[in-house]
Amino acid sequence: MIKNLGEDPSRDGLVDTPARAAKAMSFLTRGYQQTIEEIVNGALFDSETSEMIVVKDIEMYSMCEHHLLPFIGKCHVAYVPTGKVLGLSKVARIVDMYARRLQIQENLTKQIADAIEKVTNASGVGVIVEAQHMCMMMRGVEKQNSSMKTSVMSGSFRADSVTRAEFLSLISD
Repeated sequence: MIKNLGEDPSRDGLVDTPARAAKAMSFLTRGYQQTIEEIVNGALFDSETSEMIVVKDIEMYSMCEHHLLPFIGKCHVAYVPTGKVLGLSKVARIVDMYARRLQIQENLTKQIADAIEKVTNASGVGVIVEAQHMCMMMRGVEKQNSSMKTSVMSGSFRADSVTRAEFLSLISD
């Protein structure tokens, strides 16, 4: 890539760039080396609560699979437990595991929702991802203030408009 840009890969500032870039890409896509079982690590606890649990404004960084450029934003996760609750930090770790893979935001949102539902056996899950995409901001149409919102609602969040409205009101600023 460096040569194709017309640069000299032996130039002082570029000599170590291939190794640094490979190391950075490995870090940015570390989600491939993680599994849901490792992330949860037994942090599922008995609980009698059946009220909605919401974790909002989870920062996330991902990479667009089409251009290998970042998209950056936040994720809001909610679920209605059925006897088990997930350790708080595990929700953020699940978001991070899926975000740190090459993909599109629509799939990321669904992967997070499916994982939370599978792990907790929740009666409903809601996930909203809001992100700015560098592939849209830095190239192509170059729209600096654009953002994308995606949502996945399952179970009670999909079937019950009151549950969905409660979630949306709890994450609004």
